[in-house]
Amino acid sequence: MSRNLFDPENFIRPAQAPGLTQENPMAARYAVKGEAYARQGTMVAWRGALSFERQGQGVGNFLKRAVTGEGLSLMTVTGEGEAWFASDAAHCFLVDVDESHGLTVNGKNVLCFDASLSYEITTVEGAGMAGGGLFNCTFGGTGRLALTSAGVPLVLPVTPESPVYVDTDAAVAWSPQLRPSLHRSQSIGSMFKGGSGEAVQLKLEGEGVAVVNPGEPKPAQASA
Repeated sequence: MSRNLFDPENFIRPAQAPGLTQENPMAARYAVKGEAYARQGTMVAWRGALSFERQGQGVGNFLKRAVTGEGLSLMTVTGEGEAWFASDAAHCFLVDVDESHGLTVNGKNVLCFDASLSYEITTVEGAGMAGGGLFNCTFGGTGRLALTSAGVPLVLPVTPESPVYVDTDAAVAWSPQLRPSLHRSQSIGSMFKGGSGEAVQLKLEGEGVAVVNPGEPKPAQASA
């Protein structure tokens, strides 16, 4: 049975408690009471007494453009109110990080996160000055973050006996205790997503999990 868009049950009600929650499969809600961080360009709506400040080159050591040539621009959200975050209708999911379970994330998949989390730039061994998803952010401490994926992500177990090889553009996140490295395989490179002939994959070894993007947003069409 179809429902009218403006039926009362479709209206979003105020949050009952501060913090980060999932609003729907493609959006996260942050009920801010103090401070939070988000990737610039992902806030789609807000209400309350909030202020937003661009971080320019990033917060702390989160962004090192001089090293990577690219990175993640953040904004600080402060005050008391609610803000909603989304990215090109990508699938959104939440991750709880604690002292025992950190997470390494591809910067372009970060949506927003608690200010209580710590983070640092990590690079894949052998990446050199390569760009793309080879420069990542390792989160630690205790808190919650929202990530995006172009579809429902694949969560793949990694064991010492079974390393996982991932298209470098498809890597969303992985356990920080895994050992990432670049794997070159000319024979199977063109069989990865897109069939572009890319001969370099991300190899993850050890004990943990790998989160893999099953698709990618279509690039914007150039205007005539």
